[in-house]
Amino acid sequence: MLGRRGAHGDRDGAFAGSLAATALAYRLGSRRAGIANLLLAGVAINAICASVVGFFTYQASDAQLRNLTFWNMGSLAGASWGLLAWLVPLVVVLSALLLRDWRAMNALLLGEREAQHLGFDLQRLRRRLVVLTALLIGPLVAVTGTIGFVGLVVPHLIRLPLGADHRWLLPNTLAGGAIAVTLADWLARIVVIPAELPIGIVTSLVGGPFLLWMLARKGH
Repeated sequence: MLGRRGAHGDRDGAFAGSLAATALAYRLGSRRAGIANLLLAGVAINAICASVVGFFTYQASDAQLRNLTFWNMGSLAGASWGLLAWLVPLVVVLSALLLRDWRAMNALLLGEREAQHLGFDLQRLRRRLVVLTALLIGPLVAVTGTIGFVGLVVPHLIRLPLGADHRWLLPNTLAGGAIAVTLADWLARIVVIPAELPIGIVTSLVGGPFLLWMLARKGH
């Protein structure tokens, strides 16, 4: 029981920390127009958080250090029906709210000025998208750890056959991301039987070369 309470406390702390970091980055980055300031604020806050994590890592015991290391690599080993009971409704509701803004996202493909001319309130839209994304991603990362490259690779794969229309891109990306993580988890379980690789290692080994290929393809 103490182990479960401790795990839930760690997840709650990770979720609260993600929301706080997102809110601070948005607060600092939105003082000036443009997305660059928001990105720079996020980079700076990420560096500060990384240094804090490094300090606690230095102070951690062997067991805590092992848990932190595996969390940083990502895993679905902590999945349970109890977690799914509150994660699934949360993901469904927040995803539906995000899908409602597909027209605004399509307008942003033309540029911020053009989107404003089309009647979209970009400041309110940006705030809503940042909040919804933080609420959606925070709990998932707190439970699974950091599973990299899924959010970079899957949207590009879906965009190749379907195009950039967010009405189709968003729901298919959600489904494609779930399938990609499931396949990565299956591969992680069979590569080094009876051990199990962290999912983050598998997604990085596949996603890194794919991203380089995409960059080279765009260069041509």
